[in-house]
Amino acid sequence: MKRSHRPEPKKQGAKQAPSKKPSSRGAKRTGPASRDDARGAPSERAARPLREDLVLQACLEAYGSVRHEGRLSDRALDFTLRRKAHLYSTERRAVAERVYALLRRQRTVDWLLARARPGFDRLETTRQDVMRLAASRILHGEPLEQVVHSSSLPAEDGAALRTLPDAAAALDALPQAKRYPIAASLPDFLAEKFLETFGADANAAAEAMNERAPLTARVNLLKGSREELQRRLAAEGVESTPTPLSPLGLWLETRINVFSLQSFKDGLLELQDEGSQLLGMLVDSPPTRVVDACAGAGGKTLQLAGQMKNRGDLHALDVDEVRIEELRKRARRAGVHNVRTQVIPAEDPAAAEALVALKDKADRVMVDAPCSGTGTYRRKPDGRYRLTPEDLKAHADRQKALLERFSTMVKPGGRLIYGTCSVLREENEAVIEDFLARHPEFSVRPVSQELGPELGEKVSRGPYLRLAPHTHNTDGFFGAILVRAK
Repeated sequence: MKRSHRPEPKKQGAKQAPSKKPSSRGAKRTGPASRDDARGAPSERAARPLREDLVLQACLEAYGSVRHEGRLSDRALDFTLRRKAHLYSTERRAVAERVYALLRRQRTVDWLLARARPGFDRLETTRQDVMRLAASRILHGEPLEQVVHSSSLPAEDGAALRTLPDAAAALDALPQAKRYPIAASLPDFLAEKFLETFGADANAAAEAMNERAPLTARVNLLKGSREELQRRLAAEGVESTPTPLSPLGLWLETRINVFSLQSFKDGLLELQDEGSQLLGMLVDSPPTRVVDACAGAGGKTLQLAGQMKNRGDLHALDVDEVRIEELRKRARRAGVHNVRTQVIPAEDPAAAEALVALKDKADRVMVDAPCSGTGTYRRKPDGRYRLTPEDLKAHADRQKALLERFSTMVKPGGRLIYGTCSVLREENEAVIEDFLARHPEFSVRPVSQELGPELGEKVSRGPYLRLAPHTHNTDGFFGAILVRAK
């Protein structure tokens, strides 16, 4: 049985977070992490029994907001849970985990239920959603009879869930071309893109995208080392493990809301995926003048400030005043003093005019471009169902325009660092190729020359940073370093 769509016994005592087991303009990462991430990984403390009727009702409200009303998953959950103050903390976590788990496997679950329950598509919407939530729990290893009982399902629906293994066998029997999009829980056009991108690894790539991401923190180098942060977290009852690729990261193993930790309030850490940290490391330090051109709420900006040791000038630009204000708050908490924030117009010619003061003056310009977010489906699983081929083309067109616009700030001999949280070639290599064809004064610098040969070999494909959940246990990321001739 393939774990992507087959029920199987739940493994006991498995340690999940460090194993291979973020509100957007496009999919630009605007905050520290999604709320699902911030709640952490399982604790060993015994929890009081869940009040399943209350958990189910909250799940139905949150999931319905996403699937039937079009809300973003993190916002739908926040909105729902704010109104459920009576839920225990364990119940709130169960709601988040069950909703995210179903969103990750939504297409698979729908196909299996259509096979297992004739007439499923004609059932009343709430009844369908109850069955979806129950099927997802079974597929993720919960005991079938326990799920059926706690879901208060009619007898015929419970009987249908008991035939899920047969439905899974029927899915396994489909030809690969038909099976893959369903088992991967991807729209058809995205499944084709994944097959083009990952080839023989497409099954593993999709499977990893449908697992929960580890909870990852980045140390604030302005306030201490990774080892010091690890000791501080241990004093607060939080176990952690150094990330294997980024020297700045820690995997956190906690059920505690990270935002409530004193370490977080004191600015010692930020939640940031390990892949995002590696992208930030492509900006070498300490140059005199650095521009974070798509700063958002400042995740990369704060990392760059730490790498610059609070020296030099760090310019954080964004088109959104709300995000820039959030960046300012986070910078104060982190003890960052070298950041200059600027809200810029979204479109030329006004945008170009806003950058005139920095023309040809920046040592490093980072363009962490808004994108499709195809590398972040572990954290934002509903994103896959929103993306269309037209959206993908629009993202690529905008990325080319942003690279063109912000490259004017790079001084002779300076560097332009481009990155996305997409795994698709159209938003990555193709954007770089288009830029270089029009700008022969820029050339590619292999990322291994910046990260060192040992780390560079692990995280690069050709001269570029290329990360994916199934190969690195990070979100999917792309990064390129372009050097302007002197």
